[in-house]
Amino acid sequence: MTPLYPGDRLDDYQLDALVASGGMASVFRATNLQDGVPVAIKVPHPQAECDPIFHERFLREIEIGGRLQHPGIRRIFPSGGQSRLYMTMEWLDGRLLRKVLSQERPFSIQRSVSIALEILKALDYMHAQGVVHRDLKPENIMLDEDQVKIIDFGIAAAANSRRLTFGKLSQVMGSPDYISPEQVQNKRGDARSDLYSVGVILYEMLTGETPFHGVNPFAVMNARLLTPPRPLSEINPEISPQLEAIVLRALDRDPDLRYSTAREFAHDLSHPSEVPVIDRPALVDLRKQPPARRRSLASYFMLALIPVILFAVLLYVARSH
Repeated sequence: MTPLYPGDRLDDYQLDALVASGGMASVFRATNLQDGVPVAIKVPHPQAECDPIFHERFLREIEIGGRLQHPGIRRIFPSGGQSRLYMTMEWLDGRLLRKVLSQERPFSIQRSVSIALEILKALDYMHAQGVVHRDLKPENIMLDEDQVKIIDFGIAAAANSRRLTFGKLSQVMGSPDYISPEQVQNKRGDARSDLYSVGVILYEMLTGETPFHGVNPFAVMNARLLTPPRPLSEINPEISPQLEAIVLRALDRDPDLRYSTAREFAHDLSHPSEVPVIDRPALVDLRKQPPARRRSLASYFMLALIPVILFAVLLYVARSH
């Protein structure tokens, strides 16, 4: 397929401007020539469109997004009679949460909780439709004044859908800072995986940093398998024990110990006084250690695991081809 540029016409749309471009697709701001309404159009790069797995994944994203009708989720419009593969989406004037965080972090407690509650409302609806996002992160959340919208369903999964595999680790698993421990272990993940990601996002909004760190993405992913996150109140003393307990429950390595539904998570965020404060054993041990000791232990663990992780990744990629 011929590459597209601003000024080109694509069926009933005039491409006005290129607003984003990634490794697999570009997003244009466009105008519907039938009614003058602005839209966003996502067009795969020619080399990506030739990949049968990507092609099926893209069609799945259109199908999943097209049946989700909620004010907290970006609308994807039905396709038909198109001259090439592309996706037509609701145009949003807001800013990505990632951009806002890069300029204003950390957020106030009130603002952080408010944004998290809006995300959870959308997830409650999405999960009720049998859809798991699997790649929630600040880059996939749009803020427009008080409105919060989840965007991008590139690796979302619907109930009973066939699993699709990519050779690229990031596309298989999601983003290293935000994916759940079970996704790190190459499990598909479920609604509780999305709630883990919300926990990471909330942690970042409240403290200005993500809960796990490392010298490379593999170290970051495996840190969550080996060490608990640093207590939020050590970073921001204004965070109450109840709010800390809520976030840490969402970040539990064991999915069975996390919130089971977005509604349950949202209830505790809305009623923190009802939340019992229970110290988790791993967190108690972490608090007893001096900060330097914590960092050195974590570093030793992660450095020791890097060769094992790299071998596992290479083995996984080899089996995927």
